[in-house]
Amino acid sequence: MTTARPAVSAPRSLRGPLAWGVVFGGAQALAPLAFPWSRSGVVYALSLAFIAAVYIGFAVADGRWHVLAVETAVAAVFVVTAAAAVTGPAWLVVAGLAGHGLKDLWQHRTGFVAGTRWWPPFCAAVDWVAAALIAAALLVGFPVPW
Repeated sequence: MTTARPAVSAPRSLRGPLAWGVVFGGAQALAPLAFPWSRSGVVYALSLAFIAAVYIGFAVADGRWHVLAVETAVAAVFVVTAAAAVTGPAWLVVAGLAGHGLKDLWQHRTGFVAGTRWWPPFCAAVDWVAAALIAAALLVGFPVPW
């Protein structure tokens, strides 16, 4: 006779969100190809601002005023970074994406905004993969029309 083990709720695997984050990060790095009439800096800056704005939506869904205030202030930093990246150095987009990935990691660890579940690890993967690919393109001198 075997003894039944108590039911233990295992943490939900993040393998899927991370894998999809890698796919979407690659797509984000290639996004300027979908908008050939626009400069790469503009496309990347718009995507960085959009990514930051998503967290304002999460903060609104959370419903706590202090969470909304903090997330709005953080999003503003990324929007300003994105605006500067339109005409500034391409490395601003890399820094913005890498910084947003760090913000995602912080969100995942602290759970500051309620209800984000798998989103922060997914978004961190998107941010870091896109930042790494853009940085690699810049380092090897790939002709990116900034």
